[in-house]
Amino acid sequence: MMRLRFQPSIVGVLWASVSRAGFTRRYGTTKPGWTRQFGTTAMAASPLEICVKASVTTPNKLGDCPFCQRVLLTMEEKHVPYDMKLVDLINKPEWFLKISPEGKAPVVKFGEKWVPDSDVITQSLEEKYPEPSLTTPPEKASVGSKIFSKFIGFLKSKDQGDGTEQALLNELSTFNDYLKENGPFINGEKISAADLSMGPKLHHMKIALGHYKDWSVPDSLSFLQCYMENVFSRESFAKTQAQTEDVIAGWRPKVMA
Repeated sequence: MMRLRFQPSIVGVLWASVSRAGFTRRYGTTKPGWTRQFGTTAMAASPLEICVKASVTTPNKLGDCPFCQRVLLTMEEKHVPYDMKLVDLINKPEWFLKISPEGKAPVVKFGEKWVPDSDVITQSLEEKYPEPSLTTPPEKASVGSKIFSKFIGFLKSKDQGDGTEQALLNELSTFNDYLKENGPFINGEKISAADLSMGPKLHHMKIALGHYKDWSVPDSLSFLQCYMENVFSRESFAKTQAQTEDVIAGWRPKVMA
């Protein structure tokens, strides 16, 4: 069971600047604050601090970054307590650029070090919090890995006959066939790190292509449809998914380019 509790910042000047920036607030209280704590209290470890993209449409809501959601999903599935910091990535505050010089999210604080890159972060989480294991066998880790790039190609396409839709369908069909033989998840019966990476990308694909192309996954790909339903219906996914309007807004520049 998740327990939500709140605590004052102890990082001094850094979080004082966060307060002035007003990029997030403490929920469930009458006074503004800086953090929102999630996860369980099963572990004695202090909550991990994570900076993620803030919504561009709704104040104090999570934004549309699939890589941020991947990390949050990992924390939720592993029941790791965390303090989520919502960062305006359009107008990046100075304090954030100090801990993430490239201005990218997510970044997670392990000990005294801020670590970027969802690949590195999720691997670190697996090493530091091995139970429950989310390890995907190496031979399965790349299953479906081309889907996201094919989705982006189709989304950006202005020519209906350029083959980008078929390229996406080919990758989705291959993934559907894999799930038919090996599912319901990429590693079989249990969800793994590969699913937590794939799920947010498929969520973006569903919303963006539905909105901008009036396109949806064909009914013939029934195993893929079931897979998406299974992943999207998990409690961890519901807690960490981006709002539909943020996904649409997030992909608009690529569509309009």
